[in-house]
Amino acid sequence: MTQPSLPSERGAEVGRRIGVGLMYGLWKPRVLGAWRVPASGPVILAVNHSHNIDGPMVMGVAPRPTHFLIKKEAFVGPLDAFLTGIGQLKVDRAAADRTAIAQALGVLAAGGVLGIFPEGTRGEGDFASLRAGLSYFAVRSGAPIVPVAVLGSSDRPGRLIKGLPPLRSRVDVVFGDPFDAIEGARSSDTGGGGRRAGGSGRRTRAALDEATERIRKQLTSHLENARRLTGR
Repeated sequence: MTQPSLPSERGAEVGRRIGVGLMYGLWKPRVLGAWRVPASGPVILAVNHSHNIDGPMVMGVAPRPTHFLIKKEAFVGPLDAFLTGIGQLKVDRAAADRTAIAQALGVLAAGGVLGIFPEGTRGEGDFASLRAGLSYFAVRSGAPIVPVAVLGSSDRPGRLIKGLPPLRSRVDVVFGDPFDAIEGARSSDTGGGGRRAGGSGRRTRAALDEATERIRKQLTSHLENARRLTGR
């Protein structure tokens, strides 16, 4: 079976630079804790999702180029070529998308950054209901998870474009401390200085359920701290 090609790292960097221009040009992002994102090695950014701009916002303010898993419905018309060109991953949420899974694991195996909306779809953005995808990728790869809270994007609609936050309004993006999906897990071949995507070897349903619950607690705690920190 032919392995799917990996998304372009260079394309993701181009996407990050486009995001920087757009996000800082249209709104006023306040970024807290970006230094917590490991400077190298595989990382999963777990982002709450209450507005369509949350992904582009994180892509623009994150310190490293990010490959987001994005629903296939967004890849329509010119957006298909554009999103693919900037290294984003198309995923079919209605089925076990083997191509998307292989590409996402490939990103982590290559030491890249994978962006995931663990709630699966846009909602309240409170991490109340998590799908199993995040825990699967974290357990399978061994990559640390960095929680990311985007606050203010859905507070009120804009006057000119109702589907966007008001232009030049403040949006807070708070990065949390990296953590392992399974408590005490560490990659074995880091040499004491970094991480590689190696996985814990525990991929049973019980292990995934345990990881999902741990992740939910960590993400919820981060969101509460981010709200206190920003006053939102």
